[in-house]
Amino acid sequence: MPTISSLSICLLALTTFLRTIRAHTVISYPGWRGNNLHSNGTVLDSNGLASYVTANGSTIHPFGMQWEYPCGGMPMSANRTLWPVKGGAIAWQPGWFQGHSSAFMYFNLGLGNSPANYSFVMQNGLNIVGPSKEPYPGTFCLPQVPLPAGLTVNIGDNATIQIIEIALHGAALYNCVDITFADPKDVPEVNETNCFNSSQITSNLIFTTADLSSDSIVLPTRSHAFMSLAVATLLTYLFV
Repeated sequence: MPTISSLSICLLALTTFLRTIRAHTVISYPGWRGNNLHSNGTVLDSNGLASYVTANGSTIHPFGMQWEYPCGGMPMSANRTLWPVKGGAIAWQPGWFQGHSSAFMYFNLGLGNSPANYSFVMQNGLNIVGPSKEPYPGTFCLPQVPLPAGLTVNIGDNATIQIIEIALHGAALYNCVDITFADPKDVPEVNETNCFNSSQITSNLIFTTADLSSDSIVLPTRSHAFMSLAVATLLTYLFV
């Protein structure tokens, strides 16, 4: 489990890399498959591909690795992280690249040692709002991300949590952490050292309704739209 010192080291490393690579998201809890803050080669070198094996056998990622589905170009990790069998915390750093003043977050689950897909939705429609379009530090944490609706897992089962960040221009960034489901008492404590929300990052919930029909829709003014979103967000937090 990350500690204050390990998080500080991670922040320092990211700050060092920031000027030289295209960094995006970092899963700070419960961990991640590995450091995929990596970009090399050019689009001409890769013939326009996001990932390309050159004649000498090396792989280049001219756009950065995190654009690659399903886990940002990273293979399954050898060491898994214990995560509560009924769901638990996820913390990440969303703003390590330009253009993430607003982003949409999705959290999916893939089952098994090496998931064939990541179609089990844990949490979606979370809109992250950062301080600017420029790169910024800061961590956002959801203290209790539930398991996908209707899904039952057992202690000892292996799975992979996939985090997707949709950038302002519509492209998706991928990151993963490989987990083993465990009894909550066997999972290291989640507290303010590994699950915290930085003051410069806020969020909005996205919601849908089946009560609107095409003949009853009234386009809101901008002020009404913001008011409706604020009320919906408040009611969601009050009644869940």
